[in-house]
Amino acid sequence: MMPGERRMKHFYLIVNKEKENAEKGAEMIAEYLSRQGCECLWDQEPPDTSEYRYTDGRKVPQETECVIVLGGDGTLIQASRDLAGRNLPLFGVNMGHLGYLTQICCERDILTAMDDLLADRYRLEHRMMLQGRVISDGRTVAEDIALNDIILGRMGLHTLKYDLYVNGEFFNEYTADGMIMATPTGSTAYNLSAGGPIAAPESDLIIMTPICPHTLNSRSIVLSSENRIMLKVTGGEDREQFLSFDGDTVVKLRRGDRIEVERSEITTTLVQLSQVSFLENIRKKMKHI
Repeated sequence: MMPGERRMKHFYLIVNKEKENAEKGAEMIAEYLSRQGCECLWDQEPPDTSEYRYTDGRKVPQETECVIVLGGDGTLIQASRDLAGRNLPLFGVNMGHLGYLTQICCERDILTAMDDLLADRYRLEHRMMLQGRVISDGRTVAEDIALNDIILGRMGLHTLKYDLYVNGEFFNEYTADGMIMATPTGSTAYNLSAGGPIAAPESDLIIMTPICPHTLNSRSIVLSSENRIMLKVTGGEDREQFLSFDGDTVVKLRRGDRIEVERSEITTTLVQLSQVSFLENIRKKMKHI
């Protein structure tokens, strides 16, 4: 926060009620912020997942200056997608076991973190997102965004076959269990488990990691975020395959479908309190895996 800027007064809570003590933490935050003269609202009704993923963005007031998310990385990712385009800073409180995106993970640290927010002891970090679409028979049949990754995956036992193009130029053909197209934020998620590289979160990169490729020379590819990626599904109709956005939106695919992925114009803004370096944070997280 730059000196002279107005302090935040309007907060909104997103609570994953499936996480133990998440509601208790929300009540603590709401009561504390109210005592400090702030407005803190949260939706306590069960979510209608038929209309939105996790957060009903229509209920988030326009004057909101910060969204506090209680849950885990998954809850924070869903919030980033549900509130895409609102330019609202997100602050994550981890109520799960391991979080790379959430800032604090202990109940005793919650009120200290609230003091830091109110005293402007934080910085805003902008994370790139991906935009993906599925084109079938010449028309777009699905389109969505992702903060972590867009994944071509399989549902059956057959391996997948697909061709990779970069900026319209053929690059390689693959026989594999799928392909991960990750942002730097998503580099520590499925991409990492599949043997892909870790990237600094503020980087502008697209990381492509094949999943269990049936060759000895297939490695991850790291591209500038200015590149446009296209995958063409070439496997037979007996292969059950899909495209997922942040593990949520799932689109079934068939032979001949094209998957186009590029950097989204929308970004996610995260509130960062800790001055610990990215590599130090990764080292600490890895000790608990």
